[in-house]
Amino acid sequence: MRIRAGFTIAYDCPAPTPMLLVLNIHPSRRVDLLTDHVLRFENSNGTPIEAWDYVDGFENACTRIIAPAGVTTIATEFDMFDHGRPDIVAEHAVQHEIRDLPDDVLVYLLGSRYCDTDRLADFAWKEFANTPPGWARVQAIVDFVHNHITFDYQKADSLRSAHGGYNDKVGVCRDFAHLAITLCRCMNIPARYCTGYLGDIGIPPVDYPMDFSAWFEVYLGGHWYTFDARHNTPRIGRILMATGRDATDVALSTSFGPARLAQFDVVTDEVPAEG
Repeated sequence: MRIRAGFTIAYDCPAPTPMLLVLNIHPSRRVDLLTDHVLRFENSNGTPIEAWDYVDGFENACTRIIAPAGVTTIATEFDMFDHGRPDIVAEHAVQHEIRDLPDDVLVYLLGSRYCDTDRLADFAWKEFANTPPGWARVQAIVDFVHNHITFDYQKADSLRSAHGGYNDKVGVCRDFAHLAITLCRCMNIPARYCTGYLGDIGIPPVDYPMDFSAWFEVYLGGHWYTFDARHNTPRIGRILMATGRDATDVALSTSFGPARLAQFDVVTDEVPAEG
């Protein structure tokens, strides 16, 4: 299956502003590219834009720029091969004892900016202690979060933590992910935040503007497996951009100065097969 994806995002800066960008696809997916994936930069005042790439501590491909004064537009479009199969369901994947976890996985058991485990630990153990450990326990958590939070674009809140999502019972895909990740960590299951493209592929189109998506992965049976508390069903055509502890680590942009969002358009479509 061929997927065409990309975006056009613009920021209006009153003065030159350093920015960190997490807008590349994840290095693990570059082998599937059918066309080049290059970030293009343009400034409304014609000022050249200095940009350079780096790899962060979570192995995400990131970019640093100095956005000049004026409107800076960042864009890309690319074609990607995808196997067209839904997310893997591994019902027999086991939960590891903490002593058996790899050292680099332990960080995904800890609380973080949006995953406030200390505020939800008592609830998690009360609610999920009697569920079978492993895949069934994660699925029980996902079922709970899916039914507990109502999706509403108008109720997005960049300051809302997992505990806030639990109390508010409303939010967007990042809120579903944060709450599910936090409950998994409370139950000693390593969980990490994921962001990327997820179009309406294999499902009826939904009446929402296209956006980037958030889901999460858990470490079971020696592998990272995908879960999605918002949709709560295996999906087709995910294109991973970045992983981290929570949304802080994979923010699309982090600006060190005023930067007003002036444009935001995302495209993720299946390309019909020729013939």
